[in-house]
Amino acid sequence: MNDPVSPAYGVTAVVLVLLAAVLIGAFGIRVSRTTSDFYVASRTVSPLWNASAIGGEYLSAASFLGVAGLILTYGADMLWLPVGWTGGYLVLLVLVSAPLRRSGAYTLPDFAEARLESMVVRRTSSVLVVLIGWLYLMPQFQSAGLVFRTITGAPTWAGGLLVAVVVALNVLSGGMRSITFVQAFQYWIKLTALAVPLVFMLIAWRSDGSPGLPPGDPWALPLHGREHPVYATYSLILATFLGTMGLPHVLVRFYTNPDGRAARRTTLLVLTLLGAFYLMPAVYGYLGRVYGLPATDAVVLTLPGRLVGGTAGELLTALVTAGAFAAFLSTSSGLAVSVAGVIAQDIMGGGVRPFRVATVLAVTVPFALAGMARTLPVADVVGLAFAVAASSFCPLLVLGIWWRRLTTVGALAGLLTGGGLACAAVIATIIGGPYTGWPEALLAQPAAWSVPISFTVMIVVSLLTPSRVPRNVARTMVRLHTPETLDVDRGDWRPRSV
Repeated sequence: MNDPVSPAYGVTAVVLVLLAAVLIGAFGIRVSRTTSDFYVASRTVSPLWNASAIGGEYLSAASFLGVAGLILTYGADMLWLPVGWTGGYLVLLVLVSAPLRRSGAYTLPDFAEARLESMVVRRTSSVLVVLIGWLYLMPQFQSAGLVFRTITGAPTWAGGLLVAVVVALNVLSGGMRSITFVQAFQYWIKLTALAVPLVFMLIAWRSDGSPGLPPGDPWALPLHGREHPVYATYSLILATFLGTMGLPHVLVRFYTNPDGRAARRTTLLVLTLLGAFYLMPAVYGYLGRVYGLPATDAVVLTLPGRLVGGTAGELLTALVTAGAFAAFLSTSSGLAVSVAGVIAQDIMGGGVRPFRVATVLAVTVPFALAGMARTLPVADVVGLAFAVAASSFCPLLVLGIWWRRLTTVGALAGLLTGGGLACAAVIATIIGGPYTGWPEALLAQPAAWSVPISFTVMIVVSLLTPSRVPRNVARTMVRLHTPETLDVDRGDWRPRSV
């Protein structure tokens, strides 16, 4: 279907979402005055509000468009994507969320410096944060271009530019406090934008006699459709389960909670909100397969017009379009805040003015890269960002929080080895090349080998360099693991820019 929605309806939906984002973000100008407001909303965000904001920024283009597209293309194997992206928060809840909040840090590099007492580790972490953020931002801009082209016929770069400008304006206006308001609102927009059309489509599907897949359709069978499916599936599971805790735009949210208990409650609420959302893209993918739609990321946009049709179908498609742009805006805003925070603190010395300059860099670079990179399915690119996060920050956080014998040299070696190998695989996959068979599978899904290598290097090098254990590790462990209600000496570390 070449014109799934009237341009008037589609453009109106996009304009309304963009206008709402700008107006809600402008409210942040009135309440954002300090550095703490810009970076962590002065640590006063309630669990429900914070969980809605996390859901808003976490449910990216990959969740809104990519999951349905991959399920339509590859079938049952891709159901592990929403399971892994949701289950990653369970790992985060058990191992990381409360200690990370108690660390007193603003960003992942702040945590690395506090735990390892090393500026070299901090700077290495900063580089990885920026790389992961840019890698995650690229598919947001690419998907925005796809959707905008679908509804208007405009060049692909136009939609990405539109999202980049609005995100920059929001972040420049009020930082983290402003973005929190916008993202919480956009979670509920995205949920509504998928749920309402799905109700009408299921009614239409039922009225059509509830057609299903033909007998023996391989789409419903596990472990098919890709080369080396067993390896690819388990590597994907590992990346999504462990990569969540290493995503900088997710972790910074836990610094906005008042205390560790609120951080845990936030994570439980996030699991509920994500579970409710991820039921729906799978149904979109299934219905797309049943009705023979082309295997692309645009299935969510084209399906309402195909099943419902007429003016109602166009209005429902416009609603889905609004939800898609909400996905691009919310995720891009969270990523821009986290990347800009790291650039501002570690390169520009900290403060509100450097933060605003860094915001422009945080948005401009991935927008330019999105126009030059080879186009891949959006969920695949996001999966690569998860693999890099799982191979670098997951070992640093788990060992840094729970193993007092982690040394500065061990942490640095693990970050460089795991993060470097995963980044090399990502570059090879995005650029493309004459890879077939096992080389292609290993590069496209690197987590299964890069994560164990990173953990192993950190542990072995730490055991070989016991003299490089940080001097104040005992005090740091007290800070990380003692509830805030107890009156103990937690040490005196504070972020450098505060």
